[in-house]
Amino acid sequence: MAERFVVLGLAGARSGWFRAVAQWANAGTIPAEFVKCVSGEEVRARLASGRPFSALVVDGALPALDRDLVDAARDAGCPTIAVDDRRGPRDWAAVGVAAVLPDFFDPKSLLDALAAHARPIRRGDAVPGDAVPEPVAAWRGTVAAVCGPGGTGSSTVAVALAQGLADDPRLGHAVLLADLALHADQAMLHDARDVVPGVQELVEQHRSRRLSPEEVRALTFDVNERGYHLLLGLRRARFWASLRPRAFSAAFESLRAAHRVVVCDTDADVEGEDECGSLDVEERHVMSRTAVLGADVVFAVGLPGLKGTHALARVLTDLRAAGVAPAKVVPVLNRAPKGGRARAELAATLAGLTGAGVVPFASPVFLPDRRVEEALVDGARLHASMTRPLAGAFAAVVDAGDGEASGDGPVGARRVRPGSLGSWSDDGEAEEAALG
Repeated sequence: MAERFVVLGLAGARSGWFRAVAQWANAGTIPAEFVKCVSGEEVRARLASGRPFSALVVDGALPALDRDLVDAARDAGCPTIAVDDRRGPRDWAAVGVAAVLPDFFDPKSLLDALAAHARPIRRGDAVPGDAVPEPVAAWRGTVAAVCGPGGTGSSTVAVALAQGLADDPRLGHAVLLADLALHADQAMLHDARDVVPGVQELVEQHRSRRLSPEEVRALTFDVNERGYHLLLGLRRARFWASLRPRAFSAAFESLRAAHRVVVCDTDADVEGEDECGSLDVEERHVMSRTAVLGADVVFAVGLPGLKGTHALARVLTDLRAAGVAPAKVVPVLNRAPKGGRARAELAATLAGLTGAGVVPFASPVFLPDRRVEEALVDGARLHASMTRPLAGAFAAVVDAGDGEASGDGPVGARRVRPGSLGSWSDDGEAEEAALG
C-alpha cells in the first residue's frame, strides 16, 4: 500500500503558499494529501478526530499559531512546521515548532522538511510522530505557594513571606511576589496606581515566544520598602479565560528563570479534569494548579476557631488528594492565640482532622496579629514576628527536601548548600547575568 504524507494546513485564504501546496498535492507533484483549515478551532477539531496526520503547516503570521496550538498538535503526534513571513522576530524553537520554511518555498523544501520531521501514513496507521521536547530554562528558582480559604489573610501571609525571604542577603533582591489568584488583591494591598502590566500581559507574550529574564522583570514592579518584586494579577476574575494553559506554563517557567524565589499568592482550588470531569474547571484553575503542584513549599493559611480550623483541614486534605507531598505543606494559623497550650491544641486538632498522624504535614506556623492593617495602609514593612517564622519554615522545608538540614549551631541557623534555593536543569548552562 503506497505511503503518503497527510498534511494539515492553516493560512489565510489568499496565502500564496497555501494555494501552491494544494495544487502540488492535487497534481501529484508531492506524495501528500493536503487538508485545508480556515481556523485554529478547525485544526483542533481535526486533531481530536482520531485521524492521524503527518504534520501541521501554519502561516507564521496568524495569531492562532501559539504554544497551545503547537502542543495540541504535538499531543496528537503531529509536528508543526511554520511558514515564516519575516514580518517580525519569532522564537520558533521556544514555541515548539519543529521546522521553519521561508515564505516562498518549492516542493523539494517542503518534502525535505516533512521527511526530517514527519512520517508518511498508510490507512489504519497509528498516530505518527515523535514529541518535540519543550525547551527548558537552565535556571529554575524555588517556588512557594500561599493559599487558603477566603478571609483568612493568605494574601497578607504571601506579602510577609516575600518580605522575609527578601531580607536574606543571599537572594540578592531576586524574590518575586506573583499574584496568581482569580480575585487578585495584591494591587490593592500595595496601592498600585497602575494595573498594567500584569499576569495577562506576561502570558499573552508567551503565546508565541519565550521572554528573557530582563523582559520578564520589566513586567514587574519594585517594592523597595520590602525588597521584592511584584507581578500584578488579573484585573477581573473573569479574565481567566484569556490565559491559555500552555502559554501560562511557559510564563511560569520564565518567572522561575528570572528570580531565585517566586512566592505565589494563589487560590486553594486545585480541582482538575481527573477530579471533576470538566476540562473547563481545570483551565479555570490553571494558575493555582500550576503554582501549587509545582511548588517546593506550600503554605496553607487558616484561622483558629471552629470554622477556621475546619476550613484549613479541608484545604490540607484537598492538597494531599491533588498529589502535593504532605512534607511540603506548612499549615499556617493566622491571628493565632499567644498561649502555648492553645497552640498545641490547635495543632493536635488539625492532625486529627487530616490524619496527619500517619502522613504528617510540616510543623504549623502560628502568626500573631501585629498591626498588619496599619502597615499595609502606610506601605510600611510588616513586623518581624510575621516575616521571620514564615521564612524559617520555608528554609526548613527546602533544606529537608534537599537532605542538607543541620542541627549544628544556634536555633534558626542552617547549613545551606549552594543551589539549595533553586535548581539547574540538565539541558543547559545557566547565565549568572540572568539572575540579576
